[in-house]
Amino acid sequence: MHADFDLPSRGRVDGRTSSITAAFFQAITPVIPPSNAEVEEALGVLGMASGSCHCAYCGDPRTEWDHFRPIVKGRQPTGYITEIANLVPACGKCNQSKGNKNWKEWMLSEAARSPKRRGVADLEGRVRRLEAYEAWREPVRIDYASIVGAERWSQYSNLLDVAVAHLSEAQKVALELQSIIKAGLTGQQA
Repeated sequence: MHADFDLPSRGRVDGRTSSITAAFFQAITPVIPPSNAEVEEALGVLGMASGSCHCAYCGDPRTEWDHFRPIVKGRQPTGYITEIANLVPACGKCNQSKGNKNWKEWMLSEAARSPKRRGVADLEGRVRRLEAYEAWREPVRIDYASIVGAERWSQYSNLLDVAVAHLSEAQKVALELQSIIKAGLTGQQA
């Protein structure tokens, strides 16, 4: 195969389990919008100023704000919510690569697109600023089951299990259809 060409991965229906899980919990995660003063303070802790906000992990232009501490881990909510003490400016590459990993372990790992792997300059300085941010203020953390009640929480968790089971069943059908389609395509080309 040509050195400049990679086929896109086929993907799997059940490969979206983590996305579905994240969607289930993001849909109920509280959002507390920060005040302008809180954003300015957060940027200051990160060594940034208004108008020069960039990815806290690598320094590339900011495209979004990342949940610094994951809101979902192991198919369960961590209790962290969407609020300024749990958000940092990020680029899409870093946010996607980090996923729900611990920020520091990920930054210093050889994970695809991690700052270390990409050879980001002043990695130690970035880690120190993020450590200061982590210590800046206590993030809000809640216990969903105790707020909504065990029965309602169980109902919602069961809906997630059903959705994941449907993805698994759909993957089995997809594999069958792949074979049928491949045979039909081969027959057309003969």
